[in-house]
Amino acid sequence: MRRVAITGFGVVSPLGIGAAEFSVALAQGRSGVRRVEGPGRERLSHRICAPVAIEPHDHFPAPKLRMLDRVSQFALIAAAEALAHARGALDGLSPERAGVFVGTGMGGSETTDEGYRTLYGEGSDRIKPFSVLMAMNNAPAAWIGLEYGLQGPNLTFSTACSSSSVAIGEAAKRIARAEADVMIAGGAEAPLALGTVKAWEALRTLAAEDPDDPSASCKPFSRNRSGLVLGEGAAMLVLEDYDRAVTRGATVLAELCGYGLCTDATHITRPSVEGQARAMRLALDDGGIAPEEIGYINAHGTGTQANDAVETAAIRQVFAGHAQSTPVSSTKSMHGHLLGAAGGIEAIATAFAIHHGILPPTINYETPDPECDLDYIPNHARKQDVEVALSNAFGFGGTNATIALRKYRP
Repeated sequence: MRRVAITGFGVVSPLGIGAAEFSVALAQGRSGVRRVEGPGRERLSHRICAPVAIEPHDHFPAPKLRMLDRVSQFALIAAAEALAHARGALDGLSPERAGVFVGTGMGGSETTDEGYRTLYGEGSDRIKPFSVLMAMNNAPAAWIGLEYGLQGPNLTFSTACSSSSVAIGEAAKRIARAEADVMIAGGAEAPLALGTVKAWEALRTLAAEDPDDPSASCKPFSRNRSGLVLGEGAAMLVLEDYDRAVTRGATVLAELCGYGLCTDATHITRPSVEGQARAMRLALDDGGIAPEEIGYINAHGTGTQANDAVETAAIRQVFAGHAQSTPVSSTKSMHGHLLGAAGGIEAIATAFAIHHGILPPTINYETPDPECDLDYIPNHARKQDVEVALSNAFGFGGTNATIALRKYRP
């Protein structure tokens, strides 16, 4: 089996456009959560979210924009940055040896929402001619493949909030088995359309607005946490055959050294301690990693009462006596929950932690919870050298995915 290197990052996030700005924001503990106003928002009980500030016309010509839902715009921008960052990953490579795996939970929800509003709300019989092509879940992956002429495997994964972690892990397996030499992998999500947010409100999982500071509304692992904050964005990684990357002189940002995937098969929404623990153990086993080697865990950490307590218990089950001394944080406290793109952006956050030796904090941590009693790196980033780290992503439906990353040392 071949080793897998990460040689490029691309980020579109509520913390800014670009991987560098995202990295700085994490180190600063900056929040991208805010109160959003606008047409129709008065109908929402929860107006707190983590939006992306972007002008699409700065990135795409008008004719192309007419065929791109917001989710595909994000994906293309992130993929372009990742490939630029990888500096020649595709040079001299047969198109059949490069592919694209993308995770998304909602697909083109903005297009779907607009179509229903036009049809039912306005009573019009005319809907945008490209609506199907814009709304389909595989549009982001298809557009990236088209943009760069990639003829290798092109797949879309939709496993709710673990979608992009699954995409990254499965892409790594293609490289490890020599079925591809380069893969663009990650996730994209744009779920802040009115109808989608109303649907999430109905689940009663969204955070209440902090009365003193709306940007502090997401409080993972804190006893006074009240739910998740929806975010949007995209994150793409360039995965490459390790030997090829080293030979061509690429900057290896981290090595993807383990991947665990499993299903709870217990409940459609309720998380399972055993399922989450199993995903972490599988990632450790896949990479031949001992629990005590893990120096940081980027938690799924949604900020809901159930998830944070269950994930804490799962970490305790896997790491036993090492759990208390293993730093854990949830970057969702800063960028919100990007649903299908969450695993991708958090894998990049984990790689940055390894690469720079700066562990991102769990901001808005206020009140200790007896059920959540680990080291959550509260409120401020921490300088600490880490060799191996885990990134967790657990989705509705019970699909759990964990990725293990190792620091690159020439």
